[in-house]
Amino acid sequence: MKIVATASNNGWRWSFLFPHLSSSSSLRKATLPLPIKLRLHPFKANNNIVASSNAKQANLFASKTQRVKLPVYDDTFKDKGDDGQPYHISQFLSHPSGIQAILNTRALENFELLDTNAYRCTLPKLALFNFEASPVLDLRVIPTKEDCIVELFSCKFKGSEVVERQNDHFSATMINHITWDTNMSEPFLEVDVKLNLCLEFLLGLLNFKIFRLLIYTRPFILLPTSAVEGPGNIMIQALLDRLVPLLLQQLVQDYSNWVQLQKQLIN
Repeated sequence: MKIVATASNNGWRWSFLFPHLSSSSSLRKATLPLPIKLRLHPFKANNNIVASSNAKQANLFASKTQRVKLPVYDDTFKDKGDDGQPYHISQFLSHPSGIQAILNTRALENFELLDTNAYRCTLPKLALFNFEASPVLDLRVIPTKEDCIVELFSCKFKGSEVVERQNDHFSATMINHITWDTNMSEPFLEVDVKLNLCLEFLLGLLNFKIFRLLIYTRPFILLPTSAVEGPGNIMIQALLDRLVPLLLQQLVQDYSNWVQLQKQLIN
């Protein structure tokens, strides 16, 4: 995924590109308006962000539940004794191919195993002004025969000293609960995603190493925390509404590819 920020008369617009998910242009790009204006001023200062007693925390939340029909394959739901059902969705999600599909590793810059069921995922760099940052996500994947839970337990930004300093003012948690029902006439797969973000922001002036950044919304310094949380919640909800169906669609496609590969290996 590539994230690009562009200016407009109404503020900043964020474009989210997903070239790995679909060849269709309608699925590859989503653009979200963010009604917060940024004004830049050349500035020569020290390397530190100016401390402020006006620091506040904005807590953002979004959730999305999506269900999709599971394909039915030969022998998928037949009893195979102690070995279970070889093509069942639970077998796929416990397989390394299924773990990679859940984490969408094709879209990552780097993917590594941290510990049992724990993985570090480095996303492609995103650019804003003269800065570049690579989001680094630590996730835990716990698959069972009944469900699969994906938990985000760390989110950091990797880049310059200025960029990495922002990690002290930002935190994120996410739970993705994946369930299924294969006993119905139309088996389905369902995901339930809950995302929480905590942002510390300064009402007023921030001094950075390269430039001075003034955030304002006529005037920003007088706005309550809800003025940040309102647009922020709308933005991340729109992001989940766009991402979850695409990722679920890709997960089912990867499941189908895995089943076909297993059949070829058996034959």
